[in-house]
Amino acid sequence: MTVINTTPASDSLDRGLLKIAGVVVLGAIMSILDTTVVSVAIPKFQTVFDAQYSTAAWTLTGYTLALATVIPMTGWAADRFGTKRLYMLALALFVGGSVLCALSWSIFSLITFRILQGLGGGMLMPLGMTMMTHAAGPKRIGRVMAVLGVPMLIGPIAGPILGGWLIEAASWHWIFLINLPIGIFALVAALRVLPKDNPQPSESFDFVGMLLLSPGLALFLYGISSIPSEGTIASALVLIPAIVGLALIGAFVPHALRAKHPLIDLRLFKHRQLSVSVITMSLFSVAFFGAMLLFPTYFIQVRLETTLSAGLLLAPQGLGAMLTMPIAGRLTDKRGPGWFVLGGIVLIAAGMAVFTQLSPATPLALILGALFVIGMGMGMTMMPIMTAALASLTHDEVARGSTLMNIVQRVAGSIGTAVLSVILTNELLNKPAVQLVKAATADHSLAPKITPHVLAQVPGQMSDAFSTTFIVALVLIVACLIPALFLSRKPTQESPADDTSSDDTLPAAALP
Repeated sequence: MTVINTTPASDSLDRGLLKIAGVVVLGAIMSILDTTVVSVAIPKFQTVFDAQYSTAAWTLTGYTLALATVIPMTGWAADRFGTKRLYMLALALFVGGSVLCALSWSIFSLITFRILQGLGGGMLMPLGMTMMTHAAGPKRIGRVMAVLGVPMLIGPIAGPILGGWLIEAASWHWIFLINLPIGIFALVAALRVLPKDNPQPSESFDFVGMLLLSPGLALFLYGISSIPSEGTIASALVLIPAIVGLALIGAFVPHALRAKHPLIDLRLFKHRQLSVSVITMSLFSVAFFGAMLLFPTYFIQVRLETTLSAGLLLAPQGLGAMLTMPIAGRLTDKRGPGWFVLGGIVLIAAGMAVFTQLSPATPLALILGALFVIGMGMGMTMMPIMTAALASLTHDEVARGSTLMNIVQRVAGSIGTAVLSVILTNELLNKPAVQLVKAATADHSLAPKITPHVLAQVPGQMSDAFSTTFIVALVLIVACLIPALFLSRKPTQESPADDTSSDDTLPAAALP
């Protein structure tokens, strides 16, 4: 393989790398935003298409399942066809799917086009990670991971705000049409900026692995995502797809260990830092992304804020992360990711402790301050974990490694969202005043029982339910400290990948 020395004059992010980062961030922002923007539009879809909530929710579920289906194939496809070509194809699929979504004539056509959109969106983040890691090299990987963390911050915060505003100010069509000008700009920029491809077409495609892992992940996530609507794990709609999905994933493991070129190379776990990073990321994603669902729900259901206001109240979390993420990214390269992950988890735990003591009288300033501290912790945690994983890999392993980390994050985040949703639902079911008000909404004959005394109890009982659920999230966050203790606390350039090539050499295709 032809290699060219790419050691920059300094370790700063040069202009060429920043251009690549801009293209990658544009695609990632569109993909992640579309996961959260649509969540606020589901009631609108119910009205426009005369659909039940369970059917309209498939606009979100179908997109998520499409992401899970296509992510495992991204690593092989990147090696086979080249990251630039595949990235542009993913952008075209995503933008084309967005336009078709805006032209939908029924809820079923919308769901179909959302799946098409998800097939493109699922490839954008792992491909972006691969291109950025190749272009930056091990000595700057922490900083480029910090750049890639921006979409992960903007998506959950800006999604509900943008979705609510577009629906109120224009129409639901614009939550999809807004991707058209951004997507066209991203495609032109990708054509001009991204480095030329140098695909390696020698590897055969793992069809058996695809038939096991992709539907396995989709079925498992479908079962998990059905838990909140079913209210229990002990439901056929949850258990059957989840068990079948787990069986397929389980069958993939021995196949992957035997296959010469598996869809996801489980032999990557020979890298100790990747293994530790996967465990840390799994626990972190379960706790953090589950809690991310609770924050806006608390503002809307307990504090009676609008969707737009709830999104704005989450802004301190993004501001906190924007403060620490660039600093952590730069210092991770110099001091290693372990220090920052440990510090970030402690900050998240400290901020989340406030939410375990919620009451109707909890000052809003205290809540916003806690969100700011949680955001600071998040900025020091997620992307340094990614850095620890990818910095331990050889150049040829990066595409498969970024795909693996994206799968872990997606699956663990879905599990966390489902588990904490069920815990919150069960806690609310045990609150008599809350249940009486809910029953009276459906059966007006119960209205006389809704006395001022009962109404006065509702906010306190709902706050207690949220507090208990946040205790579970806090315990899971604290548990992340155990694997995080084993993350590297050495500079990334002192922990080169197990490769014959130097840290300072990259393939010609990786150059801007």
